[in-house]
Amino acid sequence: MKIFFRILSYANSVGRRLTFFFIYSILGIIFATFNIVLVIPMLRTLFAQSDKVVKVPELPDFSFTSDYIIGTFNHYYLLIIRDFGSLNALLFVCTLIVVSRLLANLFAYLERVMATKIRVDLVKNMRLDIFKSVSLMHIGYFNNKRKGDLISRFTNDVLEVENAVMNSLKAVLKEPLTVIAFFFVLFKISPQMTLFTLLVLPLTGGVLAEIIKRLKKQAVESQESLGRIVNILDETFGGMRVVKAFNARGFIIDKMEKESSHYRKVSKSMAYKNELASPVSEILGVAIIVGIIFYGGNMVFNKTLEPEQFMGFLTFFAMIIQPAKNFSNGITSLQRGTASAKRIFEMIDSQPAIQNKPNAIELKDFEQKIEFKNVSFAYDTELVLKNINLTVKKGKTIALVGPSGGGKSTLADLVPRFYDPTEGEVLIDGTPLPDYDLESLRKQMGVVTQESILFNDTIFNNIAFGNPNMSEEAVIHAAKVANAHDFIMQTENGYQTYIGERGSKLSGGQRQRLSIARAVLKNPPILILDEATSALDSESEKLVQEALFNLMKNRTSLVIAHRLSTIQHADEILVIQQGEIVERGTHEDLNSKNGLYKKLVDIQKTA
Repeated sequence: MKIFFRILSYANSVGRRLTFFFIYSILGIIFATFNIVLVIPMLRTLFAQSDKVVKVPELPDFSFTSDYIIGTFNHYYLLIIRDFGSLNALLFVCTLIVVSRLLANLFAYLERVMATKIRVDLVKNMRLDIFKSVSLMHIGYFNNKRKGDLISRFTNDVLEVENAVMNSLKAVLKEPLTVIAFFFVLFKISPQMTLFTLLVLPLTGGVLAEIIKRLKKQAVESQESLGRIVNILDETFGGMRVVKAFNARGFIIDKMEKESSHYRKVSKSMAYKNELASPVSEILGVAIIVGIIFYGGNMVFNKTLEPEQFMGFLTFFAMIIQPAKNFSNGITSLQRGTASAKRIFEMIDSQPAIQNKPNAIELKDFEQKIEFKNVSFAYDTELVLKNINLTVKKGKTIALVGPSGGGKSTLADLVPRFYDPTEGEVLIDGTPLPDYDLESLRKQMGVVTQESILFNDTIFNNIAFGNPNMSEEAVIHAAKVANAHDFIMQTENGYQTYIGERGSKLSGGQRQRLSIARAVLKNPPILILDEATSALDSESEKLVQEALFNLMKNRTSLVIAHRLSTIQHADEILVIQQGEIVERGTHEDLNSKNGLYKKLVDIQKTA
């Protein structure tokens, strides 16, 4: 129940709405119960002898008790029989039945309206909380998690929780009240028969509890399998070009078929158990009713129970079966929803590895230098960077070169605190990065990567990303600096042209220039360029390189490059191999030595 109440906490004004939900539920139960209670006097009227003398009891004194209600009803009911006859008394009872049913349905409708308000607010707030929590996570979190599993938790798991809330509000919160109210009336009719009923009912509960227990375990397995299916879909649709180029369609289909078969197997097993709960409870319910008929019939034969009371008891007990079944189904749904909620809360409760300190200071301006002091870093246990010492003074351009996998990108990722060093520290203006507020730290930096990260939106919104109030003039100026304005104006709607998912309607060079324009608009004092031209053709590279030179003017730049011709202007070049700085100096200095840099230059000249 702890998880259930945590789920409910996501609804707006949940206390007030649950209060109204209970009020409407209780009123609905009262009128629904009253509606059935009236069956007994109706039967008594039909079975009564016409020559029988009717004695009208006194009107009872007012009190908040069931005896007062019963006494008041009997007074007026018998009064009508005495003064107007049995037919009018029957009409009176029938009218009360219609009115009570009308009121019962009115309050049932208001109860469902309140449940819907709780549900829609809950789903919206829960999804937003998931999104906020996940967006706080450090980069390594997304490298270790399947994207499809994250999406599945955001969609399928939330849907399971939504269904569980709707079912459980009625089944877990309302139906027990209904059953209690009905048993109260049953006890009023015949305490002896009610006690007999209570002795045999636990049999039904025990069987259903075992079915529900097995369902909970399989619900978790089902959602995990669905997450893997979503992940296969995401990877396939995102990499369709590679799938077709390598004739890997059969491989992907086999992979999907295998996972879908597993999901089918688990789903079938869950469905069998889920569907079993209803007929089992119904069969046991019928068996109990047969027992009650035999036991109660014996009481009628022995004159210890009136026939109309016996019929009323059976009517009431038959009405209990549906709320009991609803309660059983609601518990089953709640178990599935709880399993999904655990997966959701596991994600929400995950703490980001990179967080602000309690008293983090704001980095207002970058003024002097970036320093790496004895920095080492490991993703797991193997060191990727080893004892790096480096100073990047303001306004200087530092280039990082070397073989792939040497640690260049990791070194650059430490500056915006995508990761924190395993050992040593990175400082800006003499202050360790963890002492700064993260948002103010990253506000000082612009990042352009090899893969252009664009969104399925307009060109304008992609350039102004994160700056929704940016003026059109500023966006156009940034595009011109990035050599992007001319091709933008040639598109169908200029700056309001939609570029497709991940910029699929643009060429590689055009996408990269939009990324540079976005960095220009941000106007950061520190730039991190991670192989920004390595995936481009010669013509696009020339345009992008010119845009990068424009971007780097009067800025502190950390440039990662495989094409060494693009970084010959750097103030200092660091050659990184296996996590260590093996050479450093200007292009001329390094090219005059017979070291690794010279070998890399010679290889690219002959390539």
